[in-house]
Amino acid sequence: MKDSFGRNIDYLRISVTDRCNLRCVYCMPEEGVEPISHCDILSYEEIMRLVGIYASLGIKHIRLTGGEPLVRKGIESLIADIKKVPGIETVSITTNGILIPEKFEMLKAAGIDAVNISLDTLNAEQFKKITRRDGFEKVIEAIKLCEASGIKTKVNCVAMKGVNDTELASIAGLAEDLNIAVRFIEYMPVGKNDFEKCVKKEDVLKSLASVYGPLYKLSEKYGNGPAEYYKPEGFVGIIGVISAMTCSFCENCNRVRLTAEGFLKLCLQYDKGVSLRDLMRSGATDEEIKKAIENAVAEKPKQHIFNDYFGVDDIEERPMNKIGG
Repeated sequence: MKDSFGRNIDYLRISVTDRCNLRCVYCMPEEGVEPISHCDILSYEEIMRLVGIYASLGIKHIRLTGGEPLVRKGIESLIADIKKVPGIETVSITTNGILIPEKFEMLKAAGIDAVNISLDTLNAEQFKKITRRDGFEKVIEAIKLCEASGIKTKVNCVAMKGVNDTELASIAGLAEDLNIAVRFIEYMPVGKNDFEKCVKKEDVLKSLASVYGPLYKLSEKYGNGPAEYYKPEGFVGIIGVISAMTCSFCENCNRVRLTAEGFLKLCLQYDKGVSLRDLMRSGATDEEIKKAIENAVAEKPKQHIFNDYFGVDDIEERPMNKIGG
């Protein structure tokens, strides 16, 4: 499936819930948010119908997100069912990792291909401040479980000034002895305008090089995202940087998103798209839904411009847990 700029769209991120068992400072307020009504969230049957339609359009890679996807009951069965859809090559999940230890065997049996685990600190007390919850030990256990089992494992760290910018080298050190990718993500002001928290790519790399020496850039592609990867001397794993604020990688964008409410979202920064849930529930045929997806993808923006946030039309104002970042 091509958009109007000739980009091949083969990657779909599906949010299965807006609920989460953490309250991370960059994602939602401490008191939480008013959850979406269960009747307004896509059922698994509706998700499977859409996955089949997307697969017929050339989508090959599915990532399940939230909120926290593992809090939704029966997520393992959904993974197993998506894996059976003709044309779907990989099914992965983005999670905070808290529930992986108790669900690990079921996830593995379901055939999960890859796991992205969020971790912004290696200090248990700082973890509690950032997430406003306990659970640091479970996240570390989750990373080691997935890595040891051979599941492709990435650790995602949002680099934030005044929060964890002095810990970046320590967090990167997880990849020194583990066959994982530790990825640093420039803080993005989605739904807010707090630009000052962003730690730029060049500062991340400088911080890591000061501890580990030269970082050798890798030419191989790892996964379906826009990260650039590096490998310090002696590391088993690799280091990645996703620089949405300081670099433009939109010319290679291959993804669209589906929110928990069934809204096809074309770009993280903008609220443009179409409600596929409303189409399904109004009786639309698969062919009509397919056409709606194709028409929407044709309107996919050329690029995000987070650094020119003001005065831009159709800006996304919902928090990340409502989007499925």
